[in-house]
Amino acid sequence: MEALSAPQNIIEIRGLGLSFEQDGQRTEVLRGLDLDVARGEFLAIVGSSGVGKSTLLRVLMDLAKPTSGSVKVTQNPKGNRDLALVFQDSRLLPWRRVLSNTLFGLEKTSLPKAQRQERALKALALVGLRDLADRWPYQLSGGQRQRVSLARALAVDPEILLMDEPFSALDVATRENLQDELIRIRAQTGKTIIFVTHDIDEAVYLADRIVALGGKPGEVRSVKVIDIPRPRRRNAIALQEISQTIKDAITAEAVAARDDWVI
Repeated sequence: MEALSAPQNIIEIRGLGLSFEQDGQRTEVLRGLDLDVARGEFLAIVGSSGVGKSTLLRVLMDLAKPTSGSVKVTQNPKGNRDLALVFQDSRLLPWRRVLSNTLFGLEKTSLPKAQRQERALKALALVGLRDLADRWPYQLSGGQRQRVSLARALAVDPEILLMDEPFSALDVATRENLQDELIRIRAQTGKTIIFVTHDIDEAVYLADRIVALGGKPGEVRSVKVIDIPRPRRRNAIALQEISQTIKDAITAEAVAARDDWVI
């Protein structure tokens, strides 16, 4: 992947297409996708299952190769792409304690051991789990495990944080608490965040901008800027109106394109 020529954008995607062959049949997942992501932006991506949201994150992580188009991601001075991915499930290693799990992404770096540990402890403090560093994953709640997963990603100090429906498996109270924690962490660190979710209300509450994917293969169907100042109130009329507008637009698109959309 090439370095960006436009400094205001940290990611530039042009005409992205991705397809694969299985059992002699070719399946097109993404087609003609154009997208810019500004440095420091909180971008939410919404869309139905199978529309290519997670595939897009995999492309950005260089875990999947596009079959057409281009993806340009800003590189750091060492020539590396500064991205980390947080999954829907925490994917903690059960034989490692919390601190050891947080250290996992740092183990292949050239940082001295003391500096790696300092970074991991700082990341745990950032997510409010510094005091639980010696616990095992089975001793944590679902929300705490997801915090450890977030700490593991933050420990490598990425400029871009990719999050693939990270709160969808949690209960409502825990999910809302972690949403607020993510807003705080983003304000504190200035990270660029790309957040995949099925939940339109969650996207509107969190994001600066929402991109809706639709169709098979997946394409950009709509883009909505959320210009409500922060801090936001969940029950604010303005947020509810934006959320309903997006839901109505997506539903209309789904009916027209016969998408299987679930809101």
